[in-house]
Parts: sequence; structure tokens; C-alpha cells
Amino acid sequence: MDSPTDTRAADPDEALRAQLATTAVHAFAAPPAWRSIEFISDLHLQPQLPLTWRSWQLYLQASTADAIFMLGDLFEAWVGDDALDEADSFEAACAQTLREASGQRALFFMHGNRDFLIGAQFAQRSGMQLLPDPSCLAFLGQRWLLSHGDALCVEDSEYQRFRAVARSPAWQQQILAQPLAQRRQLAGAMRSQSEARRMREVITADVDTKAALAWLQQAQAPTLIHGHTHRPASHMLDANHQRVVLTDWDTDLEPVRAEVLRIDAAGLQRIALDDYLARPPQPGAR
Repeated sequence: MDSPTDTRAADPDEALRAQLATTAVHAFAAPPAWRSIEFISDLHLQPQLPLTWRSWQLYLQASTADAIFMLGDLFEAWVGDDALDEADSFEAACAQTLREASGQRALFFMHGNRDFLIGAQFAQRSGMQLLPDPSCLAFLGQRWLLSHGDALCVEDSEYQRFRAVARSPAWQQQILAQPLAQRRQLAGAMRSQSEARRMREVITADVDTKAALAWLQQAQAPTLIHGHTHRPASHMLDANHQRVVLTDWDTDLEPVRAEVLRIDAAGLQRIALDDYLARPPQPGAR
């Protein structure tokens, strides 16, 4: 008979938590001149949602932040950077939008579970800097741990098995070796599966508290900011640590969902996109 210790060791959730606890955290500091930064995630940009795409463009034009951090799933699907070279592609239009915004403020991007194939070519074309997941930002005298959040959904076993395969260089090379048209078909099939899952009202696992605390303690940060779950809220994990969840965006359907998370001298605040566009916040003084 297995001992209790053996049982715990065989628990896949505990094994994943132990693996996550050893994840390296990329640390960097904001330039001293920065007064405000903003976070968005889970826009799932695609040609089929033109209003959401236009809302994103308007936000990038209106932002008063020194930097914008896009924490994953900016796109519904990313089939490879070579899509930029396809005539009149949606991907090329998005890269141009980002390039124009990058002339006004720093742009950072972290891979999500939908756009993990974004590479250096797209980052260079769009003027973005790629960030490892997780990353810890020092800003306004505090450390902020940033993540897309999918790696921390420990109990979503089916997804975690897929993630382990899909993030491997060998698998990605195999996918990117396929013709672009074939990759677009594959992305369409994956979108259909995702929609079918949503229609069945399948509830995905939330971020695991133990895993999140392990990352926060390793980063020596009190606050984790992430997306992925589409459950915007703030959660106290213990007396000294919290996680702040970004909202997804959808302005093509009612009720509209779109929100910016901003950090400046006034603190951390959520701002509905309509309010932001109507009255962009002024940069706070230190």
C-alpha cells in the first residue's frame, strides 16, 4: 500500500505546483521618468469582431500612460509571424496599429494561450518588447508580478497537458512548418472547439492560490496582475498578497466589456473603456 507521502507525490496537481514554484521570474525596473502604466489582456482580436478591434485602436491613440502592458491573448489566434507578409492581412494591420502607438509610449507583450506563437518578427514590426511569463516590474516603490495566468490554473488538467506540448520548441516548429493556409484552417477549428466549450458552459479552473503565492513570495511582490480567466476581480490570498484579474474585451456584443487597469501616483484603478475615451486620465505627479 502506498504511504500518504507517496500519494501526494503522485498527485499531478501537487507535482505541477512544485514545478511552478521553481519557475524563474524575470525582473526589471521601470525607467525613473515613468509616471503611469496600464494593463490590458484577453482582447481576442479577430476580423470577425471589428468593433473590438476599433476600440483597441482608439484606446492606443487615447492612452496617456508611459507604458502599456498587454498580458496575453491580444489575438484570438496567431498562426505565425509570416502572416504579416500576406497582402492586406489582419495581422499586418494590427502590427501597423501597434507601430504607430509605439512612437508615443513603450509597449510590452506577454504570450497568452491563444497567441503563444507570436515571435520576434512581429515584435520588431510592431515596436513591442516581449516579456517572459512571469515578469516582475518595479514601479513607484513597489514590485508588481505580471503573468497571463494560464500556467497557474493548476486544476485545468486537460489544458495543462496541451500547454506542456504547445510551448515546446519542437511542437511549435512542426506547426510553423505547415503552409499558412493550413495553419489558418487549424486556428479556425480551434476557435470552433472553444466556442462549443463556451456554449456548453464549461467552467474552467481558476488560478491556484498556492501556486500564485509561491510566485509572489519568490518575486518578493505583494500583487499579482494577470488575465486569462475572464473573471475580473481582486482577491486577497493572505494578509500580505493579492491577485488582480484583468477583464477580457468585447465591444461587439451587449453588454460591452472593456476595461483598463492603471497604476499611477493615485494608486491602482480600473477604468471602463468608455469612461477612459471620454476623459483620458492625466498623468499623475510623483
